[in-house]
Amino acid sequence: MVSQHHLLAWQAAYPRAKVVAIADPSHERAQQRAAAFDVPATYATIHALLAGGAVDAIDIAAPREVHIEAVRAAAELGVPVLCQKPLAPTLTQAESLVTEVAAKTRLMVHENWRFRPYYRQIGQWLKEGRVGRVVQCSMTLFSSGLLPDHNGNRPALVRQPFMQSLERMLVNEVLIHHIDTLRYLLGPLQLDSAYLGRSYKQMEGEDRATLLLSTVGGGTVLLQANLAVHGAPPALIDQLRIIGENGTVTLDGAELNLAGAHAEHRSYDLAACYQSSYDSTIAHFLDCLDSGAPFETAPEDNLKTLALVEAAYERASRSALD
Repeated sequence: MVSQHHLLAWQAAYPRAKVVAIADPSHERAQQRAAAFDVPATYATIHALLAGGAVDAIDIAAPREVHIEAVRAAAELGVPVLCQKPLAPTLTQAESLVTEVAAKTRLMVHENWRFRPYYRQIGQWLKEGRVGRVVQCSMTLFSSGLLPDHNGNRPALVRQPFMQSLERMLVNEVLIHHIDTLRYLLGPLQLDSAYLGRSYKQMEGEDRATLLLSTVGGGTVLLQANLAVHGAPPALIDQLRIIGENGTVTLDGAELNLAGAHAEHRSYDLAACYQSSYDSTIAHFLDCLDSGAPFETAPEDNLKTLALVEAAYERASRSALD
């Protein structure tokens, strides 16, 4: 599903970079994407792609189960890699992979949420000291996506059907973005408690979560999500409030406000911001390959996000899903 957004971002990067091949075990899907984005070659596997000709970098937009194999294949040839999150199915596997390929190639995790324009703006305000020391933060993501619509369909599963079979679903697939974004905005975080639950019993994993975290400066952070909320829109909409000693930042979907001595208001096009996050992530990848600068979402940084994800599952009671 996300490959189309990756390919649009690579189109935006042209002529700086050009996609020359797609690897996908589904010949039909590979051909569809290749035709839509004018990609000259398709292969059944990444191994065949790498053997088929010289490439300067690989972008992995495949299921998490094949990330390790794909990263290893590129690393063996010294080909730089941009890999979708999560880097591996578990923290232990990710740590092992990072150690294995560190000396072989450059690796960046495609964690694009923090690159959304409104989060970059919030990050700038925080950096400028407009909010001051953060004392409280809350982020909520409520959706009716797992509730049946008038046709009996569950919108979240129509869009991403694979989510139903994930044993680790909401935190590992969705909230991983928001944990990473909160780390980007607030600095190092510690997980204090986690509560997971399941409203739609046909889901393998959790579809609601409440995480309580804390910052190095003593601020408290509440992260809540639920995909079966009556009255909420089918699509997830980020709602964030950061309360500091000098100001308050409030994000409600497309509306961003800064209250305090340096008050400001901005409105955003959410669809444009969604694609922009892919564009900016890939542009950052190219910038760092050109300059040799470290990736913002380098594996060493992303492992800290994965550690918080792992901690959430370790601390939460699995009985809450039954």
